[in-house]
Amino acid sequence: MGADDYLTKDTSLPHLIARIAALFRRSDLMAMPTEQDSLMERGHLSIDKNRMQVCWKQQAIELTVTEFWMVYALAKRPGHVKSRQDLMTESHVVVDDSTITSHVKRIRKKFVQSDTDFDRIDTVYGMGYRWGGE
Repeated sequence: MGADDYLTKDTSLPHLIARIAALFRRSDLMAMPTEQDSLMERGHLSIDKNRMQVCWKQQAIELTVTEFWMVYALAKRPGHVKSRQDLMTESHVVVDDSTITSHVKRIRKKFVQSDTDFDRIDTVYGMGYRWGGE
């Protein structure tokens, strides 16, 4: 539902004020631009995290939000295997393993439509997926 904190009825006024101040500090930090983290390039892949845009060989790839986060999770650590659970966690979804497999198939299909030689998402049988090297 989006809640990340709660207070009981017997909370003192200083405690309430401290909690509110902490929420404002966190809100201010989240509002600050993070340009250094927003752009990621991995060979022909470029990802703009703030705009949630993915480009392959300078051509935009239209991905759903879940697919975007899966590609981002795989590409941020090339060569490292991400389990289906890892992909679920980083995509902020709770689904079964076959749904993750379906998402990966659709992601591959979208990249292949842009470039028939696309082969960067490797399946590591029994473990998960990884972004392959250039």
